[in-house]
Amino acid sequence: MTLKDKLLSDMKEALKSKDSLRLNTIRSVVAAIKNQEIDLRKELQEDEVLSLVTREVKKRKEAFVLFEQGGRMDLVEKEKQEYAILQTYLPEQVSEEDLRKRIQEVIAETGAEGMKDFGKIMKTLVPEFKGKADNSLIKDLAGEYLN
Repeated sequence: MTLKDKLLSDMKEALKSKDSLRLNTIRSVVAAIKNQEIDLRKELQEDEVLSLVTREVKKRKEAFVLFEQGGRMDLVEKEKQEYAILQTYLPEQVSEEDLRKRIQEVIAETGAEGMKDFGKIMKTLVPEFKGKADNSLIKDLAGEYLN
């Protein structure tokens, strides 16, 4: 079952069980997928759907951080719940320890010596951890080792 199929079946389940938060959250992602398919005039591949879901998760995370700063606790809770729902559709996240280990391996493999080689290691790491780790975390850790 593809990720898109799973989203559609979960949306039907949420509709039947009258879980409005889950339904609206999944519905927004499905709408984003459909809009993307219309824009590109083709059906999205599994990795494209995954990156779209990842983008939606990131939006929710940024939103609840901003709402916390603004003191809107009612909206913070809603965004956190949506974030948790969408997080279930992503592959299991890689631990920071494993990520650090792999970054060190890539630096050794490529012979990177400082920030001038940053792009070289990111080119290897980002596709490898697509959907499994936040790109900003990869960037921060790689920068830490290259400095």
